[in-house]
Amino acid sequence: MHLSSPPPVPSRYAGVTGETRSHPGVIVLCMFITVIEGFNLIVYGAAVPLLLKDTALGLTDQATGLVGGLVYIGAILGSVCAPAVADRIGRKNVLLIGIGLFALGGVLTGSAISVPMLAVARFVTGFGVGIALTTAMTTARNSAAATRASLVVTITMAGIPLGGVVAALLAMPILPAFGWRPMFFVGAGTAIAVMIAVALMSIPTDTPQEVAGRTWTTAQKFRVMFTGRGLIATIVIAVCAIANMVAWQGLNVWGAQAMTELGYSLQVALLVTFTLTGAAVVGSFVTAWAADRRGSAVISIATSACTVIGLVGMLTLPLSIGTTMVCVGLMGIGGHSTMNLVHTTTADIFPLPVRATALGWSNGTSFIGAFLGPVLGGAAIAAGGAHGVFTVFAASATMCLVAVSALCAVDRTAHTRANAVVPERESLQPA
Repeated sequence: MHLSSPPPVPSRYAGVTGETRSHPGVIVLCMFITVIEGFNLIVYGAAVPLLLKDTALGLTDQATGLVGGLVYIGAILGSVCAPAVADRIGRKNVLLIGIGLFALGGVLTGSAISVPMLAVARFVTGFGVGIALTTAMTTARNSAAATRASLVVTITMAGIPLGGVVAALLAMPILPAFGWRPMFFVGAGTAIAVMIAVALMSIPTDTPQEVAGRTWTTAQKFRVMFTGRGLIATIVIAVCAIANMVAWQGLNVWGAQAMTELGYSLQVALLVTFTLTGAAVVGSFVTAWAADRRGSAVISIATSACTVIGLVGMLTLPLSIGTTMVCVGLMGIGGHSTMNLVHTTTADIFPLPVRATALGWSNGTSFIGAFLGPVLGGAAIAAGGAHGVFTVFAASATMCLVAVSALCAVDRTAHTRANAVVPERESLQPA
């Protein structure tokens, strides 16, 4: 399914291109890493109603969205830097650095006494999350057989909404009783615990996938991604990731506040947040099962359609708890699953040595969308309330649906070319 085949490699790497070995322990550890990342990302959205009421901070709707988005600016930088650094010092060391940074960010967030301090804290959190998430995803995918690609990516990335579920469950008793600060200290403490687990875990460095990644230089990897047919795939992946994450992460940050704007109580709004993330976890495993049988690009069309249907339903259906929960559930299934499937397709559509760099790209561009989502959501809720938020995110979700349809076409083209006899001069091999 690759856009090209790897160039000839040194003899010591001969016979390592097959992806048949699995390391379940590493995959599970990577999921725990993303659980804590998800907690630290999504807990901010659950705390937004109380952050806005904290007069000591003096946050406005627009400032709250901007601060919420800064975590993703940091994550973009972390995602871009992580693959190259990991090739030099090893993925385990990079994981430890990333986890340590977002633990520090949690402490700083919980200690914030001003908007600038809160902004810096969220940026540090994001930088660590970007480093750890890209590295954890690549490590997990490189520790699995090719026939379980979608399932492994889903298991790993299920940690993000699962962390959100934990955040929502803890928020229900903690926020009303103790305020917003303890939530971030809990995130920092659990991150330190996972950091210790990573330090004790042995992460293989000799899998076929890991070995292949060291056979090409960074320049060769970029050449495959940013020239010829590879450039088309790279652009389509970016549009998919950005459009999807504008809607998905925007909902994570502004979902609870939108529900209070519609007249729901804080407890019901937090229940909606739980539904959003809970549906994301359950739905992602169902869609992964389908993707490993029918193809990740094909199934991503169905999941992105779920997001559109859920958002349009919020704009057109009569307001009730029942219809709201159904629509929110569809948003959860669509937003999270679509991103998983885009990552899976990205990992498979490029040559094996390019995988980590390509995943860094899909993660990095997804964080661009995750930054824009809270910012656009803040502007939309200030201008048009909950209706404005759902309208903006519905437009973004529709753009994502168009983009994943294009990605499916690119994936099919790549699959066809990979199974055809292609002259050497037409390949995307680096010089």
